[in-house]
Amino acid sequence: MNIHASRRDVLKGTGALVVSFSLGGAFDTASAQSAATKPLALTEVDSFLAIDPRGLVTVYSGKVDLGTGVATALPQIVADELDVPLSAIKLIQGDTALTPDQGQTWGSLSVQIGGMQLRNAAATAKAALLDEAAKRLGVAKDELKITDGVVSAGNKRISYGALIGGKSFALKLDPTKPAAGKDPKDFRFVGKPVARVDIPDKMTGRFTYMQDFRVPGMLHGRVVRPPAFGAKLESVDESSIKDVVGVVRIVREGNFLGVVAQSEWGAIKAAQKLKASWSKSETLPEAAKLWDYVRASKVLKDEVTSNVGNTADALAGAKDDAKAFKATYDFAIHTHGSIGPSCAIAEIKDGALTCWTASQMTHALRRHLPAMTAIPTDKVRCLYVEGSGCYGRNGHEDAAADAALLAKAVGKPVRVQWSRADEHGWDPKGPPTLIDLRAAMDGAGNVTAWESEFFIPQQTPNSFNVPLVAATLAEMPAGNDVAPGNIFQNSAIPYKFANVKTVCRRLETTPFRPSWIRTPGRMQNTFANECFVDELAAAAKADPLAFRMKYLDPADKRGIEVLERVAELAKWDKRPSPKDDKTSDVITGRGISYCKYELVRTYIAAVAEVEVKRSTGEIKVTKVSLVHDCGQIINPDGLRNQLDGNVIQTISRTLIEELKYDRSMVTSLDWASYPILRFPQVPELVYELVDRPNEKPWGAGEPSAAVVPSAISNAVFDATGVRLRSVPFTPEKVKAALGGAA
Repeated sequence: MNIHASRRDVLKGTGALVVSFSLGGAFDTASAQSAATKPLALTEVDSFLAIDPRGLVTVYSGKVDLGTGVATALPQIVADELDVPLSAIKLIQGDTALTPDQGQTWGSLSVQIGGMQLRNAAATAKAALLDEAAKRLGVAKDELKITDGVVSAGNKRISYGALIGGKSFALKLDPTKPAAGKDPKDFRFVGKPVARVDIPDKMTGRFTYMQDFRVPGMLHGRVVRPPAFGAKLESVDESSIKDVVGVVRIVREGNFLGVVAQSEWGAIKAAQKLKASWSKSETLPEAAKLWDYVRASKVLKDEVTSNVGNTADALAGAKDDAKAFKATYDFAIHTHGSIGPSCAIAEIKDGALTCWTASQMTHALRRHLPAMTAIPTDKVRCLYVEGSGCYGRNGHEDAAADAALLAKAVGKPVRVQWSRADEHGWDPKGPPTLIDLRAAMDGAGNVTAWESEFFIPQQTPNSFNVPLVAATLAEMPAGNDVAPGNIFQNSAIPYKFANVKTVCRRLETTPFRPSWIRTPGRMQNTFANECFVDELAAAAKADPLAFRMKYLDPADKRGIEVLERVAELAKWDKRPSPKDDKTSDVITGRGISYCKYELVRTYIAAVAEVEVKRSTGEIKVTKVSLVHDCGQIINPDGLRNQLDGNVIQTISRTLIEELKYDRSMVTSLDWASYPILRFPQVPELVYELVDRPNEKPWGAGEPSAAVVPSAISNAVFDATGVRLRSVPFTPEKVKAALGGAA
């Protein structure tokens, strides 16, 4: 894709939208459309597909590849449905002028939703093409076969290019009644390990990330950040940068202070040298008292996510310590930690704004930028360029807002490249999570009640608008929405206890601007739930796997199957936890965890194996065995890539990562103060993929991360008899826990 091309040029290049092609197959020149009016509605085939006279297929996807492999998987889906070679498919993604708005690229929904919308469009298109081919060739439709985009019957042949090339389909889509797709047994690409299209260039340094992207005539901008959240800009000494070469302008809007220069280095030096005075501000809680702050925060509402039986009576009946259990778990604040700091380019020309961005939500960003630029939404175009790292709503959108504000001031394209300190300090954070759990068991070791409370920030109804930093600083309309994502998910549990009540206590505030970070809520909630299940298994002196199997719904065969498979895969040592090793300095253990993602889709079971060194408190994860069932697998190689990313990143988040801050500002502004897992710390990873070709495909971008923290915690308990309930599991915490248990 030529990202520099105009909308008209791109459309002309695809040959789309010249003459209409009706559902019945007849050509209707009266309803011809111009190239400037390409459909974008989710109910139009032409929103998703175009075929040119050569038979080449352009696929338009509002879902984007964040390094997740969907730029390979989505063409696999379309190629199979249309019966064309993969080489005939070109993918355009995340261009708001050309692609339909399929929602944010989040929640492991790119294939589950976006891919199925494309499959429906392709199947609908192929049915119409076959109808037209039957008329053209003068044969019955059931006599036709398709090979690489050529329809034939005996010695009669006609290509897709001849049937539709350069014309629109003008076909409606009904998502409630999708077209009949190809029989999975006939798939040529789906289910096969097709090589990812992006890897060769990434491995050889030829790939153009957003951080590498350039447009002609652009300038470079940097933002001078306040020294504290909430600080007010009091004065600026513009003469302090008079000796910096190439400075174009100092831009001040309210508390937003930026510089624009002819070169990136000039912008960096100017931002470093520009003298400004700011008011003092201390809006953050004391880090040492974070959990007191969370517990004391105002509760806006109690959101009951499950309620079975009567937990109050069941818990009240458990009077002695042998029958009543309680525990509190917490999960630290995390930054997204994208390897490449956020970057964007914005240009305002002829009253229109064009923004090149690595945003996972270009259509939503297009709706957010007008409030701070006074440019109508229909004059804003956002084009996706893959960034080096994302993991959720990080700083990409904020870099775009910075660039738009600076571009408006100077009247030229401006590139804003965030620094590492910008990224760690100013991206929105995964909020802190505090969980209280209570349970009761009878004398036979049967669970009679389960109750939990999750202290998590509110989610503004019907809005996932994370306020843009530039708009907030510039005192422009930014909104006050709180958008941590759907972090209530997996607060309810998959186990069939007699009495269950799970409640999310939605808090009015949270210390930092929140957003979603990989596996939001599902990871934190599964951590607490699966560890507490393990605590009950230990109290019952039961094998942790057998204990889980006892309480799973017998009708949920897929959940039972992934647990059975992971036991075999990991060569599970069937016995109660913990082991009885109180003398060795280095002790080993294994822990299990299970998740049915959001209780409605992807199944995951994992076993973690660890070594714990008593003398230092260090935990080494030596092996993770994981079974994954996401239904129909589109690309098993791509799925394994996703599992690698999920497991490795989550080990890092579990053992190491934690935001550091004082009363004013984030202080962990580099990799030294916010370390992540290194290559020597990566464990052996063993996967078993459960492929169900006749089932719907579910997501894989996040679910496997959900089970990692609890599997590690349970493994540490198995090794040491000590329960780790606070992420991250730092050596200091481990030594303190071991000391307390001595």
